[in-house]
Amino acid sequence: MARYHPLHLPDDPKLAQNIMHFARALRRAGLAIGTGRVIDAIEAVSAAGFTKKQDFYWTLHACFVSRPDSRAVFDQTFRLFWRDPQYLEHMMALMLPSIGAAPEKTASVAAEKRAAEALLDGEQPQAPIQTPLSQDEAPMLELDWALTASAEERLKSMDFEQMNLEEIAEAKAMLARLELPIRPLLSRRLQRASRRSVIDRAGSLRLAQRSGGELHKLAYQKPRIRWPNLVVLCDISGSMSRYSRMVLHFLHAVSNQKQGGWAHVHGFTFGTRLTNISRHLQKSDVDTALAAAGIEAQDWEGGTRIASCLQAFNRDWGRRVLGQGAVVLLITDGLERDVSADLGEEMRRLQRTARRLIWLNPLLRWDQFSAKAAGIRAILPYVDSLRTSHSIASLMELAEVVSTPDDVGAKTRILKTMA
Repeated sequence: MARYHPLHLPDDPKLAQNIMHFARALRRAGLAIGTGRVIDAIEAVSAAGFTKKQDFYWTLHACFVSRPDSRAVFDQTFRLFWRDPQYLEHMMALMLPSIGAAPEKTASVAAEKRAAEALLDGEQPQAPIQTPLSQDEAPMLELDWALTASAEERLKSMDFEQMNLEEIAEAKAMLARLELPIRPLLSRRLQRASRRSVIDRAGSLRLAQRSGGELHKLAYQKPRIRWPNLVVLCDISGSMSRYSRMVLHFLHAVSNQKQGGWAHVHGFTFGTRLTNISRHLQKSDVDTALAAAGIEAQDWEGGTRIASCLQAFNRDWGRRVLGQGAVVLLITDGLERDVSADLGEEMRRLQRTARRLIWLNPLLRWDQFSAKAAGIRAILPYVDSLRTSHSIASLMELAEVVSTPDDVGAKTRILKTMA
């Protein structure tokens, strides 16, 4: 049986530099890797030796991978970085624009694309060389620059339903950078304070006991702060399909923002039944998260039973997720087709258990919108604010007013149409 001797790294090692560049590629692909992990990886390879590629793989895997959803990204980046020629060609093919892509991507394809974008940063596949046209054959182009807005500003105000595939990809990238900040709530419980605010009588007496009953220093206290929960109820029926997918991209970004302010972010989808997708939103890769959510929520682009789904939420989840002053976002067009449950009663129960209930209705983008449908007339009286969610600009406006308690949006105007 052959005996392998560990490979000791020289004083000026190229392998150590390659490990450092490999760590940078993983960081660009989304893995949280700091300088300490890079040093640990170099020391681990020095201790384990470079005898087999499989041992080298698992040594770096142990140093760089700390979350289950990072394994696929690490695997694809490792295969590409450590020079698999056939796999490199495969990655270059993935970077080329594709036509008619499947609407749902698997976790492996999403990881492959992230690895390719990280390692091919700044490099684009070369387009085929075309023979230039002669001066007579060249077409005459006339451009009108008058009143032309920038592409980014135009994309912000564009309706999600009118976007093509390229515009949808750009909109998703913009949604990933949006934030939904929330102001903290003041609790009735108190905590110690260093600055002079409210005198803590019991604390001051305890300090006096340490000095024989003489009061030399006062203790102060202030109210504790707490962060509310964000609960999103998203309609995924046929009429809401495109809007729901874009809003879920925004919700994923909010769920994965560090120090975003929310205590917990809970996501639920409903069409013909209620589905909890909160655990899928915790995945760092948005394509993997939404693909897993789509598999679990099997009523995509189906019918709408708002009343029965809200009844299931109030019965099974209301007490669990609506505590601590939760803010609820109800995303639906209000076109109810369920007559077996009382929608108004379920909305009343939902409003009583939530601190704020905001209704996002994409139909509000029409100036002629009015409360004619029975579902809309049942929902509207019990919401605190009514806003649209058909574009990036509308979601940016939501981020500005989510902490404003007196914001009602278009509720007052639409209520007048019910009279």
